[in-house]
Amino acid sequence: MGLTKSEIFTDIQNEVALFAKVFAHPARVAILEQLFKMDSCYCGNLVDEIGLAQPTISQHLKELRNLGLIKGNVEGTSVCYCIDTENWAKMKDVMFQFLNQDSANTEDYC
Repeated sequence: MGLTKSEIFTDIQNEVALFAKVFAHPARVAILEQLFKMDSCYCGNLVDEIGLAQPTISQHLKELRNLGLIKGNVEGTSVCYCIDTENWAKMKDVMFQFLNQDSANTEDYC
């Protein structure tokens, strides 16, 4: 498999692609929805809530955490997860700007 050559793209283009990748899997969307439902740190068993194996859930949590959309706190023997509201707001702003590029262009050129 070839390299993505991400260095030839702008920081914003790379950022949009990373955010889009997070939403490209329904398990990550389901995890985010569960965290929003709780409106606080969630220490429950996401495996039971979502219905996937623990290693699968852990991998998706890692992806979400690496991008900064969620954060986790160790409480005893478990990790409690919640939405990182600052990074979530940043992601919404970046995606809003990208998705609304067409709003200034009202003519149909094609």
